This record gives sequence, C-alpha cells and structure tokens, in this order.
Amino acid sequence: MLPPATEPDPSPTPGDQPVPRIDAHHHVWDLNTRDQPWTHGLAALNRTFTADDLRPALNRNAIDATVVVQTSPTEQETAELLALAAEDPHVKAVVGWTDLTDAAVVERLASLREGPAGSALVGIRHAIQSETDPGWLSRPDVRRGLRAVAAAGLVYELLVRPDQLPDAVNAVRTLPEVRFVLDHAGNPVIDADGLSAWTALMSELAASPNVAVKLSGLVTRTTPPALHTLRPCTEVLLSVLGPHRLMYGSDWPVCLLAAPYDEVITLTEALVQDLSAHEHDAVFGATASRWYGICG
Repeated sequence: MLPPATEPDPSPTPGDQPVPRIDAHHHVWDLNTRDQPWTHGLAALNRTFTADDLRPALNRNAIDATVVVQTSPTEQETAELLALAAEDPHVKAVVGWTDLTDAAVVERLASLREGPAGSALVGIRHAIQSETDPGWLSRPDVRRGLRAVAAAGLVYELLVRPDQLPDAVNAVRTLPEVRFVLDHAGNPVIDADGLSAWTALMSELAASPNVAVKLSGLVTRTTPPALHTLRPCTEVLLSVLGPHRLMYGSDWPVCLLAAPYDEVITLTEALVQDLSAHEHDAVFGATASRWYGICG
C-alpha cells in the first residue's frame, strides 16, 4: 500500500534524509519483442530503446531513481517492466497496464501485484488519448476499475488529450479515494486560446488534493522547445498546484522528437530556477518519492 499523498509541510525538518533525484516518467521498448504501432512514421522512435541506452544521461544528470511507464495495452509488457525493475539499479517503480473495464479487474490487479517483482508496481495507466469518447473516464465500468486501482493501493495515471481534460478533472473531483497523476500536464495546446482554457482547468484540478501533475512532455508540445514558450505553462502549474504537487519527468525517449535528454532536464531546471532549494527538491524528487513510495 502506497503512503497517502496529502499536501506536505513545505518546510524541511531537522534530520531530513537527502531527497533522491527522480525522473518520474520514461519508457523502454524492444521492437523485437513487441511492435509499437504508434511509432510508425516516427523515425526517431521506431527502434528499440533500453534502460542501458538511458543510463548515461541519468548518470550525467545525477538521477538516482526512475519510474518506467507502460506504452502497450498488455499485461505482458507490465510483467516485463516489473522484471526490469527487479534488476535495474535506476528503475524503482513501474506504472503498468490492465483492462480497467474487465469485470475481473480486482483479480487482475492482485495477480500483477503478487507476481514476480510485483512490489514495484505503483500505478496503472491507459492511453485514454487513443479513445474516441471524450467522456471515457465517466463510463460506469471505467469508474469501477478506477476504484479497484485505489483499493489496490495504486495510483492511476491520466494520459489525455486536451478535449478529454474536462472529463479527467471531473474524475479527480468525484473520486477522492483515487490517487491520480496527470501525465504531461494534460498535453496543453500552447497558444493563447489553448492556454486560456487549460489554465482554467488546471485551476479546477488543483482544488482536489488527490492529484499531482507531471512536469513532462511539454517539449513536444512546441517546436522548437524554448524557455519563453514553456514558461507560461510552468508558471501556471507552480501558481495553482505548487512545487509539492509537481514532479519532473523526461518522457524519454518520446522527448527525442524535440530534444535530447540533457536539453529536457536543463530546460526544466531553468524553468524552476527561482524556487527555493526545498521546492526544487520537491519537483525533482520529493513529490515523486511521496506519491509513489520511492525511498532513497
């Protein structure tokens, strides 16, 4: 069971342990094991990516731990990611997949958690952005699955399109027993109209204490990524949520569509450079550590 993700006291206490520096969102895949159809036509991504490929960047940037996130809607991939967590020195947590709409979702979740390396499973995700229904999260069978995720002590990660964000906000508000993480800040449209609508929704989302947001994926929302284009999003997130409900994620290797790992983390560091040391530690480790139960 993961610890509760209540809002922490923002002030450090004497004797605090060093906060692990965490990349809360990356992927791996092996095209020899499983096709990734969504990468077809994307030359930068249509190849195998392993944890060993990522390791030099993690070491260069002093990343202590990572959260690896599913890309395929199959429990077999989740089992493979759990096996990776059991052997890899960086991967400390797994966000996997199961069919939320299955009547046996409780048993499915129990099987994943009780299987080999199942203790590394911290969350479940489904690519809601691939669903045509903007109200998919409001379906009764999906809501039943979300409650099962919460009962299993797991986080549910929201991967949504901008038009699905209102439904995500509603799910977070009406299911206070579920601990949510919004991936990629809800994939905002970075123009005047898009940011206005997104800002209003982020303000609504922030009213619910059972959600955190990943400061991830933004580099692929604007080309080329730059401080002046990404700063408005970051300022909104810091204003309405605060650093203790934000967590850094590289979204590697998807970030390679816009920027290499070192550029992504450098941009993120620059975007939060005005934070205090304690607030900076929250974005780069403490929030993810608390939300996912990752110890140093």
